[in-house]
Amino acid sequence: MGRKAILVTDLGIDGAFAASLALMDPNIDVLALAATAGNVTSVQATRNIHILVEQTDPARWPRLGAAIPTEYDTDQMVLNGPGGLGGVDFPCAQLHHPHSSDKLISDLVRQNPKEVTILLMGPATVLARALDRDPDLATMLERIVVLGGAWREPGDVSAAAEFHFFCDPLAAQQVLHCGAPVTLLPLDVTRSLVFSPRDLLQMPAPESPTSRFLRQIVPHGIHATERLYGIEGLHLQDVIGLVAFALPDAIHTKPVVVDVETRGELTRGMSVFDLRWACTRTPNVDLVTDVEVPTVRQYILRTLHGR
Repeated sequence: MGRKAILVTDLGIDGAFAASLALMDPNIDVLALAATAGNVTSVQATRNIHILVEQTDPARWPRLGAAIPTEYDTDQMVLNGPGGLGGVDFPCAQLHHPHSSDKLISDLVRQNPKEVTILLMGPATVLARALDRDPDLATMLERIVVLGGAWREPGDVSAAAEFHFFCDPLAAQQVLHCGAPVTLLPLDVTRSLVFSPRDLLQMPAPESPTSRFLRQIVPHGIHATERLYGIEGLHLQDVIGLVAFALPDAIHTKPVVVDVETRGELTRGMSVFDLRWACTRTPNVDLVTDVEVPTVRQYILRTLHGR
C-alpha cells in the first residue's frame, strides 16, 4: 500500500479531478474522503463524494465521511455548476448513517498514528472540529497540506481573502497553529495549472470510468472559467494540493510565519505572512512558493493512463 491520506473536500469539479487521481495513484492509500461544505452545501458535498466513488469505481473504496451541517456566506456554484459537478445529474446511492467527517478523521488517524497526511482541500471547519474532538490529534498526524490563503496574489472572494480562509477564518487560524507540520499552498501556486480544452482531448479514451466521469464534468468548469475570467481552461487548484503530497520534489517551499485575520470588514480571511528580517517567531508552515507545472501535467496523464 502507498502513503496514507485523508482528503477533506468540498467536492466540486477540480476537487473531483484531484480525488479521482488520488484514487487511481497506486502510491497513495486514500483512507477516506471527508466531505465539507464550501463549493457546495453540506448535504451536496456528502452526496458528491458518494457520486465520485460510484462513478469512478476505484480498486479500493475509501471510507466516506458526512459533512458537518455548516452554512457559509459564499459558495462556488457559479464555477462548478448546479450540484457542484458541472450540472450533471448523476444517480447516487448514499450510506444511511455515515460517520461525520470530523469523527472519521479522528478514528482513522488514531488507527494509523504518525502515518496519515490530511489534504485539506476545502474550508477548515471539519478539521478544526476534529482537533477540538481529539486534542492529541495534531501530534499523531504526519502532515497537513492546506490549500488556502493568498501570498502576493489578490484574493478570489475579496480583495484580501482566498475562498477557503474567508469561509471560516477562525478554523483556518486554528489549523495553521495546531502544531502539526503544515504545508500551505496559496493562490499564487494553486492558480499555476490551467487545464485547457486541448488537455481534455489528451485524456484516455472513455472506456476508463474515471475518464468518462471527468469528461462529463470538466467542460462546464472550462466554460465557466472562460466566461468569468477570460481564461481558456480550468484552474486545477486541488490537483496542485495533491501533487504537494504525491510528488513533494515538484514543489519548492520555505518556512514562514503565517496567520489569518479573523475579523474586519475588508480583511476577514486575509492571510498575513510575517517576512520581516527581525521576526523572532518560529515558522508555523512550509509555504509553497513554486510548483513544477510540466511535472504536474506528466503526473496527470501518467495516472489517468494507469502507468
